[in-house]
Amino acid sequence: MGHPLYKRVLLKLSGEALMGNQGFGISADVIKYVAEEIQSVVDFGVQVAVVVGGGNIFRGIAAGSYGMDRASADNMGMLATVINSLALQGALEAIQIQTRVLSAISMHELAEPYILRRAVRHLEKGRVVIFAAGTGNPYFTTDTAAVLRAQEIQAEILLKATKVDGIYDSDPAVNPDARFVSDINYMEVLEKQLRVMDMTAISLAMDNDLPLVVFNLREAGNIRRVICGEPVGTRINKNRNKT
Repeated sequence: MGHPLYKRVLLKLSGEALMGNQGFGISADVIKYVAEEIQSVVDFGVQVAVVVGGGNIFRGIAAGSYGMDRASADNMGMLATVINSLALQGALEAIQIQTRVLSAISMHELAEPYILRRAVRHLEKGRVVIFAAGTGNPYFTTDTAAVLRAQEIQAEILLKATKVDGIYDSDPAVNPDARFVSDINYMEVLEKQLRVMDMTAISLAMDNDLPLVVFNLREAGNIRRVICGEPVGTRINKNRNKT
């Protein structure tokens, strides 16, 4: 395997990725596996920040659809991301990876407050930084929080870890003829409304020319392969490669 192409990256994990084959909660085996995958990149000397969703515990937008106040539901969803962040921190520190959780919502007994300069300093010292509680505001997803934090810490790329190989031109679960797309630009994602990330996140990435890679987390070694520039998953950037 080659050398890393990036010095600093942000990894976006969905809460559902931590469930494994369970219908709810956190799988001990999966979170251990994720921690080891992150370790393989840290050992490469890459600075790693992480944003974890909370959908395995509570999803604000779903709760809002059955009558709960959306702002309250989103606040509960942000707290769910803190639970996942603390669990991931525990898994990483169990394998001797120094980790800090920085929360956008003040909870000093559990996590450090999010301060940009502090986050960057932790990264420079080789610590994994987990950004919890989204943006700290309702109506914004953790996808948007991931793009925002990536921009703030000047990450060179955002890695969107999913349970599929990347982006298809239609839903492969519905259409057996769905075609895999290895390279696409932001505007195509927006125009075709490909739901790999929410539209606000894609627009923010486009405005700031932040490259994204969508890949399958379940295939061991994929994070490291992406870091080394191997053709894994789907790359989203300004100018789609002509092949």
